[in-house]
Amino acid sequence: MRYGLWAPLCKLFSGAALVLLVVTAPLPAQAEEDELTIVALGDSLTAGYLLGPDEGFVEQLDRALDAAGHENVKVVNAGVSGDTSSGGLARLDWAVGPEADAVILELGANDALRAIDPALTRKNLTEIVAQLKERDLPILLAGMYAPPNLGRDYGEAFNSIYPDLAEEEGLLLYPFFLEGVAGDRTLNLGDGIHPTAEGVGVIVEGIMPRVEDLIAEARARDTE
Repeated sequence: MRYGLWAPLCKLFSGAALVLLVVTAPLPAQAEEDELTIVALGDSLTAGYLLGPDEGFVEQLDRALDAAGHENVKVVNAGVSGDTSSGGLARLDWAVGPEADAVILELGANDALRAIDPALTRKNLTEIVAQLKERDLPILLAGMYAPPNLGRDYGEAFNSIYPDLAEEEGLLLYPFFLEGVAGDRTLNLGDGIHPTAEGVGVIVEGIMPRVEDLIAEARARDTE
């Protein structure tokens, strides 16, 4: 049979196939949620002092979030070993970049180790919080306790900074970043101050519920 007799049918079936292709072609998958970036602003406890590349706080928190179903959340390490609240304030603008959607604020341990006036630590942390709030960034404040050898007065002045600031500014608070780790030789390096990889795991397990609260707060602001 000549092709000319089939031409109309060929056109018909070609058109039908095209329609079928358009109708049945799978639609591109859409992400349930946009990627969210949490910046962890801190000192050596955040930076992962003397730990392997996958053992620090940020890396372990990232894995824990993935395991909990938060695959679209990324944690950025903005920890600097030896940093004080003054140092954190000085580098705030570049340490917490425009990609940040939320911040974990973990500073003050070195202030206490150096017996810096708690009034200055309070002032610095208050200013950091104020600048982050100007950018409408939700904050999880990780608290710290002063070493007992600094005396009762210093301890009371220092330890009250974090709950006071959280209450005054409406921040999420994890009262003690080293909860379950401080004082346990098996969970700390030889200096007795910095956690081992296992110690970091304890920290991550403890802080995870508050980090999930931080994620929820950041997501809610995205929809406003």
